[in-house]
Amino acid sequence: MSAAVVIGASGGIGAALHAALVDEAAYAPVHALSRSGEAPIDITDEASVAAAAARIAAGPPPSLVILATGLLHDARHGPEKSYRDFDPAWLETVLRVNAIGPALVAKHLLPLMPRQGRTVFAVLSARIGSISDNRLGGWYGYRMAKAALNQLVRTLSVEERRRNDRAILVGLHPGTVDTALSKPFQANVRPGTLFTPDRAASQLLDVIDGLGVTDSGKLFDFEGKEVAP
Repeated sequence: MSAAVVIGASGGIGAALHAALVDEAAYAPVHALSRSGEAPIDITDEASVAAAAARIAAGPPPSLVILATGLLHDARHGPEKSYRDFDPAWLETVLRVNAIGPALVAKHLLPLMPRQGRTVFAVLSARIGSISDNRLGGWYGYRMAKAALNQLVRTLSVEERRRNDRAILVGLHPGTVDTALSKPFQANVRPGTLFTPDRAASQLLDVIDGLGVTDSGKLFDFEGKEVAP
């Protein structure tokens, strides 16, 4: 039996994904990594990512890796409504967490995944990273970072296909989930479209189960529908 890895397992969606995978018992072990957990990882620190990869490499190879991390706001910063709100340091932080961190994870974990058979490397992205779907503007840093993440997934999929032609690398849009990330913006969510973490995890795992190799490099929403680049 192969292993699974959930990074960001202390967050709402990550914790629910980890719990669901443990319950399904299709993978063993199911590694739960987070900044504050027993198996710590800081995806913006390459040494931390490399150390986590070394711990995972000591056991069965992972055929499923889910990166459930992201940064939209903190106590001092929120999504920019205008270019007048640009703060270079904050833009760098958002890009580092949402795009550069996942790149470091891919660098160190993709080599641990089997070279044969179906594998899935999935990252939580967002519809807001779609360039063609941008009609409202604003939220500059988050849009930029998620667009970069989506391009990362696409480019990784091209390279990884040469190593394992059954590898699947995808971005997943979970919808609006009742977590700390969405909390300040939930007043604007339409009734019936705010999901619990458990429901979001179930939906995302169903999407993952339905993926084929031709889906690699794409972004899918929680219903399994492809999101345009």
